[in-house]
Amino acid sequence: MKVCGFSFIRNAIKYDYPILEAIESILPVCDEFIVAVGKSEDNTLELIKSISPEKIKIIETVWDDSLREGGKVLAEETNKAFRAIPDYFDWCFYIQGDEAVHEKYIPTIRNAMQENLNKANVDGLLFKYLHFYGSYDYVGESYRWYRNEIRIIRNNKNIYSFRDAQGFRKDDNKMLNVKQIDAYIYHYGWVKDPRAMQKKQQDFNKLWHDDKWIEKNVAESEEFDYSAIDVLRKFDDTHPAVMLNRINRINWKFDYDLSYNKIKTKDKLKRMLENYGISFGQYKNYKLLK
Repeated sequence: MKVCGFSFIRNAIKYDYPILEAIESILPVCDEFIVAVGKSEDNTLELIKSISPEKIKIIETVWDDSLREGGKVLAEETNKAFRAIPDYFDWCFYIQGDEAVHEKYIPTIRNAMQENLNKANVDGLLFKYLHFYGSYDYVGESYRWYRNEIRIIRNNKNIYSFRDAQGFRKDDNKMLNVKQIDAYIYHYGWVKDPRAMQKKQQDFNKLWHDDKWIEKNVAESEEFDYSAIDVLRKFDDTHPAVMLNRINRINWKFDYDLSYNKIKTKDKLKRMLENYGISFGQYKNYKLLK
């Protein structure tokens, strides 16, 4: 079984992306790793070159910043990396620049790929998600956060990155058939220095919206306001080992009073039904196989 990781990145230092940690978190299960590195305003290319040069292969790209609709450019950059993966790889492990995998899940992930290797009907593997918010101590709990997404796919070039690169589709817009595995992706996209987060909000929304929308919906500020959140819970487990140095360097403080959680009535109902094994109203960009 041969596994190739893949990702894309641009301006990782400017926007404080943990791309180094993201890649290193899944390298133990990857024989090779393809990174599409967009032309950046910082030393992102040098940063990627510093990671395990025996495994890392770099594609230098130029983002099409005219694609200001639905985050389409993110999918295009993902596809550039995916299409560069040689045919002799069986599985392709996708990780975004603000995600990481805990080392405790590595055996589970490796076993799932091996168990499904010869099951032709399985297009990919579905991960559960933890979305950290404000700091490394809090996790988003409301239904605004996606609960699952595909991060391992077959090396089938009929598969492609979908919409804003959150998930994948195949052939003529068909959903992938996937198996759920008991492993989490740790998503750190909403954990940054408030100044870096504000800059990211101002610039990255341009990948989805025009200038008029940005002016109306993105506040002019030096720092991002993390207080506008509905429901969080305290995280009481450990983070991936690759993240510990970054966590120890945190230079801002975010405290959240859990008594202020604003759980909507419909979300209370969804949560109650989930206790009985019933789920509805969740976005599912896949077909789950039993």
